[in-house]
Amino acid sequence: MTVAVDFRNVDIVFGADQAGSLAMIDAGASRAEILEKTGNVLGCAGASLTVNEGEISVLMGLSGSGKSTLLRAVNRLNVVSRGQVLVKDGDKTVDVVTCDQATLRRLRQKQVAMVFQQFGLLPWRTVEENVGLGLELAGVPEAERKERVQRQLKLVNLDQWSKKYAHELSGGMQQRVGLARAFATEAPILLMDEPFSALDPLIRTKLQDELLQLQAELKKTIIFVSHDLEEALKIGSHITIMEGGRIVQTGAPEDIVLRPANDYVRDFIANVNPLSVLTAWNVMRDRRDLEHGDNGWVWLDRRKTTRFKIDDHGLVAAAERDGKPAVWVSCADVEGQPEELAQVFWANPGTSLKTVMLAMHRSQTAPVAIAICRRHRHPRCVERGAAAIGAARLQDHRRSGKALWRGFGVGCLNRGPRRRHSEYCWWLRCDRSWSFSGLAVRPARS
Repeated sequence: MTVAVDFRNVDIVFGADQAGSLAMIDAGASRAEILEKTGNVLGCAGASLTVNEGEISVLMGLSGSGKSTLLRAVNRLNVVSRGQVLVKDGDKTVDVVTCDQATLRRLRQKQVAMVFQQFGLLPWRTVEENVGLGLELAGVPEAERKERVQRQLKLVNLDQWSKKYAHELSGGMQQRVGLARAFATEAPILLMDEPFSALDPLIRTKLQDELLQLQAELKKTIIFVSHDLEEALKIGSHITIMEGGRIVQTGAPEDIVLRPANDYVRDFIANVNPLSVLTAWNVMRDRRDLEHGDNGWVWLDRRKTTRFKIDDHGLVAAAERDGKPAVWVSCADVEGQPEELAQVFWANPGTSLKTVMLAMHRSQTAPVAIAICRRHRHPRCVERGAAAIGAARLQDHRRSGKALWRGFGVGCLNRGPRRRHSEYCWWLRCDRSWSFSGLAVRPARS
């Protein structure tokens, strides 16, 4: 993946005695110790972080942890005492720490835009004039400026409010004006410093959803500061947690929840509902972890009640439950029977467990089969090789007198050269519990 922003051992110290503070950082001194001895304030220390193009990278931590300080180093609103902040600028990379003023000005105008917590709208300017401010300062001709402003206002559903002033808008609408102003510059990198924290919960949730919708369309590189873990887990591709000016953990949302680095992170996630973070992929078992039996059989569950065979092409050749043949059906067969299978809930490895569990709960009154099936256009599936998990109530769907499926379902992807895009699912009998134990399989780890 292409790197958009790369922080390399960034130290930021506020105060006069820079050399003394940096020496204390090297010695492992805390923020309090540096303040007591030098009178300087440690913003961040030894911060190294890579942000790839097109992702939302969330910086989070308690107030004063250094997250906003690090964010503002990207456009040099905060001066870096030591280290590098490399920003992609077309085909080259620019070190914001050492670049000249002309380069910095161009980066701020064309490459990096910012959305603040306090909306920062000029009260004497209309909505469209506020949105076009950055373009005006960059010298964009009036006709082009108006066209781009109207396009961005329509994108955030404020085109009918273009002639209004800031005081005539709600808080959520004012923040959308701030988003439109940032998008209007068409900068590929967007810095967002707790943009939704001052808003009511319902408005905040709505704007989070709108941001994700816009991101799906625009694919910006977004560095987002938040102190709300639920917000970070919802919108973040990667999350970086800071404490006392230092990065303590960075990773995908599920990594933060499943593998907290220390007690500080563990306290952060204590009240998080894991179903909102984890996906079907997280409960799948690696195929190498399954126990192999005789004659090519592989046990699907630890109780050794269900087993299957896979042929040379990676497709299911046979399946048994309690020593008796189990009915199985391919994904192609399932998708070829839309009327008979109208109640099937299709998911994929990226589907949240919360969504899966809700579908399972609803199936208690309206039986629904849940299956995860490989779609070769789904980037996450392709990246991870695809795998499947599924669950269904005990129910027969009959076609020509033959049981089409019953019980739990599992599907896998064959990545072999002869059947590169082949796929299959199979359904095996199970008890009425909703346990995932032993009923999910994924390809072996690479």
